[in-house]
Amino acid sequence: MSDILTHVDAGVMTLTFNRIERKNSITAAMYAALADGLAQAQADAAIRVVVFQGHETVFSAGNDIGDFLNQPPATAESPVFRFLRGISTFTKPVIAAVSGPAVGIGTTMLFHCDLVYAGDNAAFSMPFVNLGLCPEAASSLLVPQLMGYHRAAEALLLGEPFFAEAALEVGLVNRIVPPTETNATAQAVARKLAAKPISSLIETKRLMKKGQTAQVADQMAEEGVSFGRMLREPAAREAFGAFMDKRKPDFSKV
Repeated sequence: MSDILTHVDAGVMTLTFNRIERKNSITAAMYAALADGLAQAQADAAIRVVVFQGHETVFSAGNDIGDFLNQPPATAESPVFRFLRGISTFTKPVIAAVSGPAVGIGTTMLFHCDLVYAGDNAAFSMPFVNLGLCPEAASSLLVPQLMGYHRAAEALLLGEPFFAEAALEVGLVNRIVPPTETNATAQAVARKLAAKPISSLIETKRLMKKGQTAQVADQMAEEGVSFGRMLREPAAREAFGAFMDKRKPDFSKV
C-alpha cells in the first residue's frame, strides 16, 4: 500500500500520510506523490479543496532522516522543493487535520494551509537549529508574522514542541477537537467549502495572500540555498550522525 493515499470525492482531494510504522516520516518518493497530487488538484476543475491528514496518533515526524541523507535535495526540482512550491502557490483552499506529533515540515507546511484542525494531542515542533540547519518552507518569514518575533524565536531557536492550546492561541490552528474526530472535522469543513463557488474561493484566497506572495517565494528560495549549504557543514553532520548513532550530539567544536 502506498505511503501517501490519494482519494477524491465530492470535489475534495484527500492526501493521507500512511506510513504509521515510521511515524509518517516523509521520503523523497512521498514528497513526489504529494507534489503530484497538488498539481493534479490544481489542474482539475472538479477538485475544489485539498485536505492533508495523518493518523489520530501522528501527523508526521518530518523528514525520514535516512532517506534524506541518501537523497538530499540537490536542485529546485527535488521532490521536497516541488512540494513546497506546490503548497505555497496552490490557489484553492487547503485544509490540514493534525493529531499527534507534527515535526519540521509537518509543522511548517501548515503555514501554507488555509484552515488547520488539531487534535488535543497535537505537538508542533520546528527543530531545525537542533539539526544544524535553518528553517524552510518560508517559515523564517511566516512564523514571526503569525506568532510575533519573540514567540517565533522561542519556537525556531529552541526547537522545542508547543502544543494544541498554544497553537490555537497564536492562530496556527482554527479549532481543537478529540484526536479521533480531527480528520472527520476537516472533511466536514472541506465539503462545506466544496459546495461554494470556486471562483469566489480562489479570488478571496488570492487577495488575502497577495501582499506576501513574492516575499514567500523569495524567502523560500533564500532558505533553500542556506539549507543546502548548512546540510554539508560540520554541525549538520554531527547532528545527523548522532541521530543515526542514537547518541546526544556534541556541538562544542562546530
